[in-house]
This record gives sequence, structure tokens and C-alpha cells, in this order.
Amino acid sequence: MADPLAEIVALLRPSTPFSKLVVASAPWAVRRTETGRPFYFVVLEGGCHLAIDGPTSSHMLTLREGDFVLIPTARNFATSSLDRQPPTADEAVTTVITPMPGGARVGDPDGAVDARMLVGNCVFGSADSALLVSLLPQWVHVRGERRLSTLVQLVSDEARADRPARDIVLARLLEVLLIEALRSTASMAASPGLVRGLADPQLARALRGMHERPADSWTVAQLAREASMSRSSFFNRFSDAIGVAPMEYLLTWRMAIASQLLRERALPIAEIAARVGYGSVSAFGVAFTRHVGVPPGRYARDHSAAMPLADAPTAIDLTAPA
Repeated sequence: MADPLAEIVALLRPSTPFSKLVVASAPWAVRRTETGRPFYFVVLEGGCHLAIDGPTSSHMLTLREGDFVLIPTARNFATSSLDRQPPTADEAVTTVITPMPGGARVGDPDGAVDARMLVGNCVFGSADSALLVSLLPQWVHVRGERRLSTLVQLVSDEARADRPARDIVLARLLEVLLIEALRSTASMAASPGLVRGLADPQLARALRGMHERPADSWTVAQLAREASMSRSSFFNRFSDAIGVAPMEYLLTWRMAIASQLLRERALPIAEIAARVGYGSVSAFGVAFTRHVGVPPGRYARDHSAAMPLADAPTAIDLTAPA
């Protein structure tokens, strides 16, 4: 049986090489403007508020010890101590941020510590991370997962210790933590996206069908039958849970598969087209070019799997002005 989330995570090839320890003393507030890079929070001790700016509105999460938050396409977000609201976009932020080894001290450097967090950027190794990330939620908030709590505790212990190979161990633990967070569906809170859809047993059947048989001539009616729902009920529930219409999701997944096969350069374009549901190379070429931005042949030349990955982004500087 297909595992849609596992397939997307495998294509994304996530890693978490950049992290910083943030130690905070209330009252404090920080606001960041990002450039679409994946960002994560691990709350090691205490708690904080996190406000995430979305395309049309903002959403605020209250984070507690043991919580994990992933923002696959971070843009603007703000954090604050629990005794105040996160700063708005036009609000001046005056919190003192003091550099320290491995991270930053936020708030009064001599004050009582009310929160410790491990924060940083993720890196997706896939050349098509933007395409795949569009299938994920805007944010994922995991709480109450025993496995996640164990991993957070291991991360916390390693972050505080000064053991040999500490940075390597911490990076691997964070990678496992990221993957566990993405594949936990039953008890996580998330904005619309694949995670929320997989938590719905009926929608999950349709999603697995698309992933198991992407070459099938799917229609909304056929997908509704997979989910044992009426066409209209399925369309509305799928769109609300996933954030996109069923056929748009299917097209995105087909293009993600095609992109991977083109990078591997092991199959002719005609066979790749057939594997993702297109009866002709020309029809596939038009769809691929419209969705990805370049024709399949050029994409294969420019994104060969043998080519080195693009340079990874630099680590976030939490000591810079907010």
C-alpha cells in the first residue's frame, strides 16, 4: 500500500544542518522575515507564543515543553514569551538579543530563564522542493507524541552536553525528529495539506489510490468512489482538508514523479509520460512545461541526478535585528 507522506518525504530528502539554541527571559519578543526556507522549533523547556503569517491571515500557536513545529515555507513569523502577544508587522521590537556560544540569549541576560528552544533551518535536497512542499501544510505542530517527546528529550540532552561529535549527533537526531513529525498524522495539528488529508480515513483512501496508480485516468468521480463518498462531498472535503482541488493535487504529484525520473535520466521521456498518465509525449510536454516552467528535455539536462546539489542556505542569524 502506498504511503503518500513517506513518498513525498523521500523525494524531499530533508536534513537539518542549521540550528541554534535560544535561551529566553520574559518578557521578550522577536520577529523574523524569512525567504521561504523551511524552519523548525523544538521547545526544550518552558513555552512561548508563535504567530505565523499566512497568505491571507495569521495563525498563533502556543508552544509548550516537548512541542515541535515545522514551517515548510517560512516567510514572516514572530515569537514571544507567554506573558505577551507576538509583535505585529508594524510593531517596534525592542527585546535585547545577546550572542552566546551556539545561539542567542533573548531578553534580560541576567533574568530568570523561562524558555529554551532549538530553532533553525531545514534543507530539502530535492531540486523540486517547492513543488513538493506545496503538498505539505503551511505549518505542522506536534504535541503529545511519545516518540517525538523521546526525540525532543534526546535533542535537549545533546544540546546541553559537550560530548565528542556533538554537532554530528545533534544533526542526525534533528533529521529523525523532522521525519517523525512529518509522518505523525493522528495527533498533530496542521494547516490544510497532505497531513490533514491523511488523517481522514476516507480521503486517505483516495490519496493512496493516486499515489499507487498515478497513471490511471482519474476523475473526481472515480476518486470519490475510492473514498466511498458522493462527488460533491468528496470534492469539498478534499479541497478543505488538502488546500487544493483533487485534480490539482494529482497533477502536482504526477509532475513530482516525472521530475524525479527526468533527473535520473534512466527512462525515455515517452515512458516517463506514460508512467504519470499521459498518452503522448506532446501532451506531457505541455503539462510539464506549464507546471514546472521548462520543457522536460531541458529540465533533464539542467537537473541531472549526477549534478551537485545547489549550495545550501546559510544558517539563520538569530542575533541579527528582528
